[in-house]
Amino acid sequence: MYGSIYRFDGQVSVFDARSGPCYRCLFPEPPPPGLVPSCAEGGVLGVLPGTIGTLQATEALKLILGIGEPMIGRLMLYNALDMSFEFVKLRKNPRCKICGPEPEITQLIDYEAFCGVPGHDHEEGTVGSGWDITALELAEQIKNNKPVHLLDVREPHELEISRIDAAQLIPLGQLASRLSELDTAQEMVVFCKAGTRSARALELLLSAGFRKVKNLKGGINAWAREVDPSLPIY
Repeated sequence: MYGSIYRFDGQVSVFDARSGPCYRCLFPEPPPPGLVPSCAEGGVLGVLPGTIGTLQATEALKLILGIGEPMIGRLMLYNALDMSFEFVKLRKNPRCKICGPEPEITQLIDYEAFCGVPGHDHEEGTVGSGWDITALELAEQIKNNKPVHLLDVREPHELEISRIDAAQLIPLGQLASRLSELDTAQEMVVFCKAGTRSARALELLLSAGFRKVKNLKGGINAWAREVDPSLPIY
């Protein structure tokens, strides 16, 4: 049973490799880390989870009761803004790594590694509040001319909304492949919009051997509220 939501859109399907495509047929490879924002970052219409969840429950009941026509081999696209439902036919991928004639994956895998993001089971003290820095603390460091490298892990279009001067932009999805551009000897503060993506970036940096790093608590929005009110909050 598959369902997904983003902002005003939703998707629903039923994956059954015995009689149709599987999830891996539709999405052969994982997205780059940070490509898909969280609900806090991207936003979701409040009623959308209920709408998609009800449709998923309907499909589940049809399968349990053996009635109707399940959405195997079909992907439903829902747009809440214009209340439209579209259906896309899905076909089995003959080279699928899961359900193809010569499957490469036959057992459960490390999902965190598959998605290219660091896990959440760190040793005590690796990631937590001790790695945070507040906007006021960062402003004090800059005021006292203490060297600090600012790393912005947002997307390029977000710079048009607000920015902190002299910050280096490396979107979260590109960070793993651009670590060579950063200096492990530098004091570094990572930030994003509200602190979610930068926390994930911090985990990645720590796993790569960076130790002089901090996460700007509350992100650039906290900086706008507490330090530079000329910046918009978005």
